[in-house]
Amino acid sequence: MKRNGDRTWVFHQTKILGTGVVVGPKEKEGPLGDDFPISYDDIYIGQDTFEKAERQLLAEAAKTAITNAKLKEDQIDLFLAGDLLNQIVSANFVAKELELPFMGMFGACSTSMETLATASALVSSGFSNYVLAGCCSHNATAERQFRYPTEYGGQKPPYSQWTATGAGAAVVGKGTSGIMVTHATIGKVVDMGIKDPFDMGRAMAPAAADTIAAHLQDTQRSPHEYDLIVTGDLANVGSPILIQLLRERNIDIANLHRDCGSILYDPSQEVNAGGSGCAASAIVTYGHLLKEMERGKYQRILVVATGALFSPVTFQQGESIPCTAHAVAFERKEAGEENG
Repeated sequence: MKRNGDRTWVFHQTKILGTGVVVGPKEKEGPLGDDFPISYDDIYIGQDTFEKAERQLLAEAAKTAITNAKLKEDQIDLFLAGDLLNQIVSANFVAKELELPFMGMFGACSTSMETLATASALVSSGFSNYVLAGCCSHNATAERQFRYPTEYGGQKPPYSQWTATGAGAAVVGKGTSGIMVTHATIGKVVDMGIKDPFDMGRAMAPAAADTIAAHLQDTQRSPHEYDLIVTGDLANVGSPILIQLLRERNIDIANLHRDCGSILYDPSQEVNAGGSGCAASAIVTYGHLLKEMERGKYQRILVVATGALFSPVTFQQGESIPCTAHAVAFERKEAGEENG
């Protein structure tokens, strides 16, 4: 393992061994539903509270990833996970159930790539053989904590986003072919002074632009060396802002950019500006994008998960919303092929 530039880690023979994705009903009904084989038609996920439902999603995704990696739970050296709830309580309870060494991580909606970058660093450096990285979110738990309980029936502005109900996990280990994790660029905290907790896309776009620019500078790559540059959940409001901010830096990703929050749902599903939540980037990346790479559609992609690092307390005290974004590069390699 080495570092390129100021913020980018370069990994050696670090591979996605298996993934697991579990989604709720709205996510299954969306355009990517065929890539989500494990789903529930009830947002309670068979539990008696939404919080327990969220835990069930992550537990099932984690166990599925381990199974798909052809490993047993006692072979996993470390479990890295997080969620949106106070004290990352969903991840904590799942870690208790799995009985694995555990480090909880919070990056808000950037947690999917934060955990994966850290897992890849631990494997590439030799500190671990197998690391499980995951995250989850649930629409009703996030609404209860950050805005208004679902039962309240509060109206939302058109620029608001729909928190995805689901969980995604991946097992990282050593390998020389398949879907490789080659780089990670760690985001700085960027705060543009936005205070509206519904306006996530506008708040997070500058952080995504900063991380993408840093990644391209550190790696000395052009945007067109990627088949796709994917953001986590800027959705339909933040995505055009990102493109404009990068054009101001003479970086054009307009024809390469996709956003997980924009492609996860169909406009007819009434999700306002699109999707968000820890699960949005996790389920789209692990459930859809990596499958497209396996099918041969993409050779190299960059996934940039964005996160708004505020809490209900700071919002109520009138604080602005600090944001970050973490980028991970994936590459499909054939046996014997050198790193790109």
